Amino acid sequence: MRHLYLQIYVAFIVILMVFLFLMSMAWWLLRDRDDRIALNGLALLVSEVVPTQTASPGEIGAAINRLSNMFSARITLRAQDGSLLAHAGEVLPAPPSDQDSSDVRHLRGTGPVASLRLPDGRWIVATRDHRRHGGGLLFAISLLGLTIAVGAYPVVRRITRRLENLQTSVDALGAGALDARVRVEGKDEVANLASSFNRAAERIEKLVNSQRQMLATASHELRSPLTRMRMALELLQRENRPELREQLKNDITELDDLVGEILLATRLQAVEELEHNAPVDLSALLDEEASRFDAVVSGAPATVHGDERLLRRMIRNLLENAQRHSGGGKIDTSVETAKGETIVLRVDDLGPGIPEQERERIFEPFYRVEGTRETGEGFGLGLALVRQIAQHHGGDVRCLPRSGGGTRFVVTLPGDTR
Repeated sequence: MRHLYLQIYVAFIVILMVFLFLMSMAWWLLRDRDDRIALNGLALLVSEVVPTQTASPGEIGAAINRLSNMFSARITLRAQDGSLLAHAGEVLPAPPSDQDSSDVRHLRGTGPVASLRLPDGRWIVATRDHRRHGGGLLFAISLLGLTIAVGAYPVVRRITRRLENLQTSVDALGAGALDARVRVEGKDEVANLASSFNRAAERIEKLVNSQRQMLATASHELRSPLTRMRMALELLQRENRPELREQLKNDITELDDLVGEILLATRLQAVEELEHNAPVDLSALLDEEASRFDAVVSGAPATVHGDERLLRRMIRNLLENAQRHSGGGKIDTSVETAKGETIVLRVDDLGPGIPEQERERIFEPFYRVEGTRETGEGFGLGLALVRQIAQHHGGDVRCLPRSGGGTRFVVTLPGDTR
């Protein structure tokens, strides 16, 4: 069977049949010995209805017929030696010769037969008349099993239908439908699986869309240095101009930097954990990088846990951005430990500032503030890398206005508490 719901349903039916079989066997084979006491009591009651041995055969036969009609049973009255005295319905066999008290035995083709020993030694042998009752116990058990089986089907089908919906969404996602999602129903393991799929599908959609956007924008950004390089090569073929060689060298460097940033951004999107994770003196890194930009450093020593190479790249990108937009003005930096062992890194510049509506967008790949596109300042990946690196270290970055003009970038990272 290929369908899971049929496999579950058939397994449930088999278990139900085994349970009913064992219940029936227990009812027949594991009867309590107190049943014999009850049978002896019943024999005393029956003896009050059956005439004594001195009564006429007609009176005894009439009494046996009344009992048969009362209990809807076949009844045979036998003497102490087993000889037949009267009967209602088919004659039932005498009890075994070694039986000395009331008991129930199972006869092939007849079913359970009760043998009641009367006080005067006679035997009442009786069984239910299945021709009139049509197997009442068997019918009741069959009806119970059928009811449970019918009631279980929609339950099993509901569970497996949710799995089928999940499979349909997985197939759709695999076929390229990145917006495929599953409706989460219930609070069981299947619902948890559906929620996990939706989270994974959402992350995949974001990654793929980000890659598509980055590829499209990178293609546009790569055209500028490539076009300049092509023009410089054509001019160098006709005349010897040292400034063109220098421009070509700069374009190659720019192209190499752009490719490097694209590769780093792509790698950070694809990984969840840092490749290198060790204690890093963030204040020492800031001192080293700030010396290259003549930036002012203040604050106290602070240690974080992470990748030194990526943290250095994050600081460098912030300083390059500040230098690019400060117009030659002073760059202030600081590192301090805030409450809760949080490390706060600040980089301030005296540039024109960033409009409030664009302070989040500048962290998107290849996004540049209006007015910088014409001047060709940067690729629009530096600040996106800053946020990626900060988030990979358990922190984040914000862009805020600086008091007195300019821009302040604030990076928060968890301190090294190991």
